[in-house]
Amino acid sequence: MDPVEALREIAFWLEREQAETYRVKAFRTAAGILAAMPPEDVAARAQNGSLRRVKGIGDRTFGVAREAVDGEVPAYLRELRDRAATPLAEGGESIRGQLRGDLHAHSDWSDGGSPLAEMAEAARWLGREYQALTDHSPTLTIARGLDAERLRRQIDAVAEVNASLGGDGFRMLTGIEVDILEDGTLDQTPELLGRLDVVVASVHSKLRSEPGPMTRRMLAAIDDPHTNVLGHCTGRLLRGSRGTRPESQFDAARVFEACAAAGVAVEINSRPERQDPPDRLIQTALDAGCLFSIDTDAHAPGQLDFLQYGAARAEANGVPAERIVTTWPLAKLLEWTSRRR
Repeated sequence: MDPVEALREIAFWLEREQAETYRVKAFRTAAGILAAMPPEDVAARAQNGSLRRVKGIGDRTFGVAREAVDGEVPAYLRELRDRAATPLAEGGESIRGQLRGDLHAHSDWSDGGSPLAEMAEAARWLGREYQALTDHSPTLTIARGLDAERLRRQIDAVAEVNASLGGDGFRMLTGIEVDILEDGTLDQTPELLGRLDVVVASVHSKLRSEPGPMTRRMLAAIDDPHTNVLGHCTGRLLRGSRGTRPESQFDAARVFEACAAAGVAVEINSRPERQDPPDRLIQTALDAGCLFSIDTDAHAPGQLDFLQYGAARAEANGVPAERIVTTWPLAKLLEWTSRRR
């Protein structure tokens, strides 16, 4: 087995399990070090033990590399694969089997942890037909949001990734998670938003605003013809390293009626710490006639498998598969995302 691939796959499964960041980083760092070396040097140094003396290679990662070079599937990787045979979430199998892609994920261009090529490869490995890259917009400086020039360069970088994949049926989509500013405008130029395949609009600031201003803010963003998906609409956090955060307050009936009228999908955010919207709001959106998008909001390759959580919640709430845009084939999806522009 290729030692670089073994190390990357271990990192993937650890991310999927929400392991501590330092553990994941050890394997991704080691994979990067070995990927920069000629394969024959990796093999020779693994066999004579000198690979262990390379900075960034620890006992565990050396052991994985040595087993892979010796033609074995490393024992630790076998263990992780066995654990991964158990689904992340109970239920949702029917919807999960119909999902074709994911419209919300981040790379190291903003606050994600991996290059966009690795995110694309992981999505393809998981059997996705498409994966949108939606890094943050410039106002979210803490997340290294992309200004216009960086976004233009990223659009070109996505084209290069797609070209390198050789048209094998998978496509990385250009996109953005654009901030909804206080006045409801979107935090990027209309010209650039019009060039993207997917626009996810989310509130990231002043989440404790009064219901009136927050409702008007969201309605203005939904009315923008570039908006395709309303991201993690309440902004809540239930647990995790960032602590907890209550739901934003807004007139859900008006917001979801506007989404239904404009054909804007309500995101079912699959991150375990978000579970956004809450079940009662999924029901409100369902009654309003909304479309939905089950997305991972992944910030690392292993988190792309979080779709399982969103599928389980959608099925538990009775969301019909035909109203979930991420079950649609790519041509239908892109026709929908471009319809108002």
